Amino acid sequence: MSTQYSIAIADDHILIAKALTGIIDNFKQYNVLYEVEHGKALIEKFRNPKNIPDIVLLDINMPEMDGFETARWLKQYHPEIFILALSMQDDDKTLIKMIKSGASGYLLKNAHPVELENALASLISKGFYYPDWATNKVLMNIAAGNDNKSVLKLSDREIEFLQYAATELTYKEIGEKMFCSARTVESYRDSLFEKLAVKTRVALALYAVKTGIHKL
Repeated sequence: MSTQYSIAIADDHILIAKALTGIIDNFKQYNVLYEVEHGKALIEKFRNPKNIPDIVLLDINMPEMDGFETARWLKQYHPEIFILALSMQDDDKTLIKMIKSGASGYLLKNAHPVELENALASLISKGFYYPDWATNKVLMNIAAGNDNKSVLKLSDREIEFLQYAATELTYKEIGEKMFCSARTVESYRDSLFEKLAVKTRVALALYAVKTGIHKL
């Protein structure tokens, strides 16, 4: 008999929450415990231990208590729970902010049900799920323990650049912080692309966040 995993849905769009429940009900290994409209209602549910799920599907834009604040609360008080952020936004800044807040995964609301099931399975088996544009390879390396800067032979300047990679600063602004030109910053970026086997800044930001060397 396969293991069953419980899910709570926090989304202020009732139709979307109901639709998600209907979809998940067709997945063999998962069951939805309940739906709430915001983070405060989720916390209230947690007063009963029976209502604490294995996974929380968490909308980002909600009234009362949004996804960022809710994720931070979950990370502090229930770090064992997997958080799958749900959003209509596919921009890097929102993704990185959710990861900083404690999300284990990120899924667009227009994703196919098959991708939702894959995302849930990835959370359970790997501990994370991010879309292709977020470059899963970085996170796979981290999960495998290949996140030690000495093993990767990162220079002090590359590590300093990584501290700024998860911020909203432009390369020119990062250069000003590091007292060098934007072109020099781009050389650090390109070197890290090669060492980490990635192709995007968001992948570098994910690495920085997951290894704890980013600037808050």
